[in-house]
Amino acid sequence: MRLVTYSPNDPSDPNAAGDTAAHLGAQLGERVIDLAALAAAAGTELPGDLLSFIQAGQPALDTARALLAEDAAAGWPPAAVHALGDLRLRAPLRPGKIIGVGLNYVEHVEESSRTLDTDRELPDRPVLFSKPATAVTGPGHPILHNADLTKQLDWECELAVVIGRKAFRVTEQDAWDHVFGYSIINDISARDQRRSGQWFFSKGQDSYAPFGPAVLTADEIADPHDLELGLKVNGETKQHSNTRHMLFRIPRLIADISSGVTLEPGDVIATGSPSGVGAGLVPPQFLQPGDLVEATIQHLGTLANPVQDAR
Repeated sequence: MRLVTYSPNDPSDPNAAGDTAAHLGAQLGERVIDLAALAAAAGTELPGDLLSFIQAGQPALDTARALLAEDAAAGWPPAAVHALGDLRLRAPLRPGKIIGVGLNYVEHVEESSRTLDTDRELPDRPVLFSKPATAVTGPGHPILHNADLTKQLDWECELAVVIGRKAFRVTEQDAWDHVFGYSIINDISARDQRRSGQWFFSKGQDSYAPFGPAVLTADEIADPHDLELGLKVNGETKQHSNTRHMLFRIPRLIADISSGVTLEPGDVIATGSPSGVGAGLVPPQFLQPGDLVEATIQHLGTLANPVQDAR
């Protein structure tokens, strides 16, 4: 199931882009089916936002799938059906935690050691950092470029793992049971705002976590370690790789993080970037106001965001 969070794209409605106007839908091609409205028409209930839907667990998934299957044959209730082009997609949810993984592709380790003063040796355990929920922004929404804070605004296309069940001290063998689905995160970084080697302000500023355009449930991805991923700036390819080149794979990440940090439903793990970041190019290239950044992952779609002057 491809799940999206959307607002009516109605310029006459002052609340159309506001939080109160956000709805949860299942995207089927060029249509979006409002799941709460679909359930109401059938005399039952489903949560109206993705975080609550994830927290509701397997029963909510089962109900949604059954209703979508039934009404596909009988015809959708008109109030539940929207044309995708009439909607504005938002970030799928606001995670309680975003845990980033640094240096998780071998070639990115090499380029980082040349340009970002990181260790040349491959890490022997995952390198972790965090982004606050306030960094999240949705598809089509701007990445803010504040020239007073950075001259080195950079990109990183990453597979996002959305947690579906509480995880604490989970083994690698059991890790898959805690995955709800997958999405895209662009791990935006102000390279010149690392402070004594710490990454939080470099990676945690507002708009530095573009997220979306959808969450694809785990059953839709046969192998998350065999997905093409890449990124373009103004139509020019900057990154291209495959998730098979992850140094630490998803079960290891979940086991490592949950050894000391409880992962909760809706939390997101950004699994790391392949090579091709702006800081690693010769000469280095960084984002500027007016640029368009497009992060693409096979089956998940494209997350596109313009860069906008924040001042």
